[in-house]
Amino acid sequence: MVIPVHDVNPVRRTPWVTYALIAANLLVFLSMPGLAGSVAGDSSVSQLCHLQAFLDHYAAVPQELIHHQLPKLVPTGEVGVGANGAGCLVAPPGYGKSPPLSVFTAMFLHGGWLHLLGNMLFLLIFGNNVEDRMGHIRFTLFYVVCGYAASYGFALLNADSNDPLIGASGAIAGVLGAYLVLYPKARVWVLVPFLVFLPLRLPAWMVLGFWFVLQAFYSSGEGVSTAGTVAYAAHVVGFLVGMVLAWPLKAGTPPPPEPRGLLFGRRARPRHTW
Repeated sequence: MVIPVHDVNPVRRTPWVTYALIAANLLVFLSMPGLAGSVAGDSSVSQLCHLQAFLDHYAAVPQELIHHQLPKLVPTGEVGVGANGAGCLVAPPGYGKSPPLSVFTAMFLHGGWLHLLGNMLFLLIFGNNVEDRMGHIRFTLFYVVCGYAASYGFALLNADSNDPLIGASGAIAGVLGAYLVLYPKARVWVLVPFLVFLPLRLPAWMVLGFWFVLQAFYSSGEGVSTAGTVAYAAHVVGFLVGMVLAWPLKAGTPPPPEPRGLLFGRRARPRHTW
């Protein structure tokens, strides 16, 4: 797995929407219940119950998206003690939940610092150029559409799942797909773990193409013992939708600047033409 850190592709205007999305995701994450315990690694039962109730209210659940049926009992956020010890109390929901709206709210929720920072790093590196090409309003709509497509695509493949689906990964996967279509030859500085982290400057088609192949490989169940908590299928759907939506803009997209100097972590030799 490679870790992108910077792309050699300047923008013409400030990517205000990208910055606003990063700020919103950070603020929502800091306001999520149970965060303090998750950071310290000693979450109490009470914190976990509050977090579970919060996610049940605001996260997207595949079964709810496909069947439009809300559960009869949901966590209340309170702790009770039974024969098996302390646990979360459940009761009929005291709120109304719109499954389609939950897709939008779920796009701003994250399960931990690693989940959040990884998503925001990819959005910061690749989102600014896609926003620059599309414009602020179109990029905002594009981001939301990719997020919805990724969530519903995952839900269709997991229609009976009750596990909450959270994170901006599906929408950001759409951004990556658009970047691949618009700027395949742009150079991206990455860190490659090989004994140590090696800095390399690779073309975007290689970095993002490898990322997509890896997500598709994992979504098939290969390479991992279980799909776990990562919705790889949502990444695949979001990426493909992003590519399709960005394709009409490809013809009028100016190419990125030709990189000079350092190449693949080493200084390139000057070439003479005759």
